[in-house]
Amino acid sequence: MNAETKVKPAKANILQGINAAIADAMEADETVIALGEDLADPEEGGVCGVTKGLSSRFGEHRVRSTPISEQAIIGAAIGASLVGFKPIAEIMLMNFTTVAMDMIVNHAAKLRFMSGGQTHVPIVIRTMTGTGFGSGGQHCDYLEAWFAHVAGIKVVTPSSPKDAYGLMRSAIDDPDPVLFIENLPTYWTPAEAADKDYRVPIGKANVLSEGSDVTIIAYARMIQEAMPAVAKLKETGISAELIDLRTIAPWDRDTVVKSVARTGRAVIVHEAVTPFGAGAEISAVLNEELFGKLRAPVKRLGGAFCPVPFSKPLETAFAPQTADIVAAVEALVKA
Repeated sequence: MNAETKVKPAKANILQGINAAIADAMEADETVIALGEDLADPEEGGVCGVTKGLSSRFGEHRVRSTPISEQAIIGAAIGASLVGFKPIAEIMLMNFTTVAMDMIVNHAAKLRFMSGGQTHVPIVIRTMTGTGFGSGGQHCDYLEAWFAHVAGIKVVTPSSPKDAYGLMRSAIDDPDPVLFIENLPTYWTPAEAADKDYRVPIGKANVLSEGSDVTIIAYARMIQEAMPAVAKLKETGISAELIDLRTIAPWDRDTVVKSVARTGRAVIVHEAVTPFGAGAEISAVLNEELFGKLRAPVKRLGGAFCPVPFSKPLETAFAPQTADIVAAVEALVKA
């Protein structure tokens, strides 16, 4: 039985989900290419091995290791997209997207608008981030709000292997640029695998658990903190609904607003620093849409307003944990 016909495993991790999604897309469409630092197999398929095996299977002309130049990577991806390719460009760490912000914001996101819709930029920008490995202040920021603030680019982030596969396939299909944020600490956590060709619609949230007392809205690694919080709250008699946004821009306003309209309370959780984060936009919309109907003020939980600490105890204190979510919900419900 060869690799193309073998039955998919019952479980996979996020790293495997992304690898499979790229492989299936490349198999189905020869215009799909990948480029970035160390992506090819001679360089071990990326710093975490996300693209391992792909250059051996599809050739280094389609899975190409590049010099250490974020501007060159994104510039080459944009140029390739304009002549018919669907590039998947990796910027190794999210902090390093800052080096290519001009290319991303002023070119990739705007060319469709500035060409009157005649030119599309169907690129996927893969990047990883996340606290938990003592990587320090220059390697694990969540900067999703910067990009969500820019018209013309979509922002997605999976919390499970199945969603990692489905969101990547949808991102590759999309005619416009998509920023695909991967969380490093969750790469190796196993869960349900996706069927081949599975898609997660961009802009559609996932209700992971239904509840009646409060709505918890989260994404990426914070889902792994929120799920045990939901279980702990249930033990104390609090019924929490948990929504995984999956897409930050455009976010699923309908699902979130309908849920909060029913529960009357909302807690928004993200790893990015709290001020000016995605949670602020969601909170503003909830207050606009549900003014006078909320049973308590919307609560935001996020990272401390400081660079991510290197010290392990301080790093742990920086981002919300399960206990923080439980305490916030309990305070909200009992207020």
